[in-house]
Amino acid sequence: MSQTKDYRVSHLDALEAESIFVMREVMAEFERPVLLFSGGKDSIVMLRLAEKAFAPGKVPFPVMHVDTGHNFAEVLAYRDHRVATLGLNLVVASVQEAIDTGLVRELPDGTRNRIQTPVLLAAVEKYRFDALFGGARRDEEKARAKERMFSFRDEFGQWDPKNQRPELWGLYNGRHHPGESIRVFPLSNWTELDIWHYIAKEQVPLPSIYYAHDREVVERDGMYYAVNEFIKLRDGETSQVRRVRYRTVGDASQTAAVLSEADTVDKVIDEVAATRITERGATRGDDRVSEAAMEDRKREGYF
Repeated sequence: MSQTKDYRVSHLDALEAESIFVMREVMAEFERPVLLFSGGKDSIVMLRLAEKAFAPGKVPFPVMHVDTGHNFAEVLAYRDHRVATLGLNLVVASVQEAIDTGLVRELPDGTRNRIQTPVLLAAVEKYRFDALFGGARRDEEKARAKERMFSFRDEFGQWDPKNQRPELWGLYNGRHHPGESIRVFPLSNWTELDIWHYIAKEQVPLPSIYYAHDREVVERDGMYYAVNEFIKLRDGETSQVRRVRYRTVGDASQTAAVLSEADTVDKVIDEVAATRITERGATRGDDRVSEAAMEDRKREGYF
């Protein structure tokens, strides 16, 4: 009498399998996909998934960074090293270049995160990308929680949260006309904790900024911003050196650090498991502009 073995897939393996399936589905349906890669932890995990999805071959699409010009040096160095190691084609969509040519106008406060959208849309049109892999997760922010795995964008790059396609039984509708595109989010069902468990499991290297280190910071609105060429002290402010790490990285003029002693992957996992606020909510000043800041930007064509 034969005995059937109890075969179970771990939660992390199931997430990985879903993401890899989505990436392969995009390659089967679209002509010119691209992966948005900033050197942040989510895009790093996406790139690792792409490696596994298409091994032993090379990643079959380019990566694109919408570069605000306000970057953390550690993250840019990691981006360039990772791209060179994998032999990838890197497309840089420069906000500074867009300012110089008059495509966008720099905001009075000097921040650039909110003017990335026209730069992204111009790059999509220039290179005729029809599918863009993004690292957004539904647990990050309420607007992102509304979005499907395949997110349809019209010929103007705009998103309509009330007009989304059903995704029953893991079937994805990639139909689109010339000029339209699909944003694809393979990490939709992952959480920040899942990301860190996967980084530990796969031994994925990260920029040092993600681990606790001493940095000169200034406290504003309850958040700790690094003092650098993009963040200057205002009248009455004083800086201090604190032990911090970054939960997310983006525009250095709007991304804050958190106080932390977590200088290893295991310590970060313990810290993330105990927190009750998402990384964007805790550290992204651009999401505090209004109650619907993220959704407004996504409607315009943001990631």
